[in-house]
Amino acid sequence: QVQLVESGGGLVQTGGSLRLSCAASGRTVSSSAMGWFRQAPGREREFVGAVTWNGRSAIADSVKGRFTISRDNVKNTMYLQMNSLKPEDTAVYYCAADREMWAAVVPTVTHQYDYWGQGTQVTVSS
Repeated sequence: QVQLVESGGGLVQTGGSLRLSCAASGRTVSSSAMGWFRQAPGREREFVGAVTWNGRSAIADSVKGRFTISRDNVKNTMYLQMNSLKPEDTAVYYCAADREMWAAVVPTVTHQYDYWGQGTQVTVSS
């Protein structure tokens, strides 16, 4: 019922910035939690950040202070502003949406999400 499309990935130098976008279609996700995950080759998909219907957010310790998550419910779009990028940030970044509405707790685990985008590649050169 929900389709998610990520954009904004690319190649950037260490210390640079990128802004990822995740556009949702099919139905509004304004009442659903949305999150960002990333997966590097040979590693498990890991939580990056998430934001609930009311704007509450959670950021992984590994990116805290450098990444900021936000959403625009009118546009059904979630954003990930990535600053001070490091080579270890290199990964495919996926956006996800929770089927449940009006979540009371920010979901931070992959199995808590029901819809996934195809991912966008972020590469940070040293």
